[in-house]
Amino acid sequence: MHTLTRPGAELDYDLVGTGPLAVYAHGSLFSRRSEDQLALVDWTAVADAGRRLLRYDARAHGRSTGRPVEADYAFPSLAGDLLALLDHVGADGRVDGIGASMGSGTVLWAATLAPGRFRRLVLTMSPTAWDTRPAQAAGYQAAATFVEQQGKAAWVAAMSTMAPPPVLADVPGFPPEFDVAENLLPALLRGLASSDLPDQETLATLDLPVLVLSWDGDPGHPVSTAEKLAEVLPDAELHVSHDSADVRTWADRAAAFLAA
Repeated sequence: MHTLTRPGAELDYDLVGTGPLAVYAHGSLFSRRSEDQLALVDWTAVADAGRRLLRYDARAHGRSTGRPVEADYAFPSLAGDLLALLDHVGADGRVDGIGASMGSGTVLWAATLAPGRFRRLVLTMSPTAWDTRPAQAAGYQAAATFVEQQGKAAWVAAMSTMAPPPVLADVPGFPPEFDVAENLLPALLRGLASSDLPDQETLATLDLPVLVLSWDGDPGHPVSTAEKLAEVLPDAELHVSHDSADVRTWADRAAAFLAA
């Protein structure tokens, strides 16, 4: 077990493999444990391909702690955690960043706040952004209120009645357990509601190669965001998956991209 003390949180992380450093940031409500249990994308392929892979549980998720402060869970704050973690592990030179959903927002904000820290980025499951963000934010706010009034278990039960994205319909165990403590869940959801990706003008200044991986049919992670990122970022390539078998190739695609 490795931990880093941050304002209001203890971040739990692990490092595997050898070689240049790549950091991975997971999506909201997930953790390293829940992602490993789902076994949809095996990011250890990045380590097997010659990278030292840094994975961590974002504050309030999994084995990391947190506090019920909404601002702690906004994307720029989460990016600050990621950058502090890079400093903590002694990252030398530019590193590779990989993100999923909330993690993609975290990585993009970290890259705009400290552009010299990153060599290449892999962005998966890009979240709603810009024009599509307000509706998603309203959903997060409503969910936070629901949890406060009826509890996490009732919210999880309500969420379990919703059909998964068609691309994941044949994936056992999706969605996995929401790995966030009940007392922190409303603040997390409201922090996400206050978040958006960096503005497009800022993203257009990021002069580094980016691989954007998306799946179709998921309004929470719309292809429209991925397409706009591929258009705005100066050196980006886009791949869209239409079935779970193709999603399972993401780690190998990322490993090959980072090895270039």
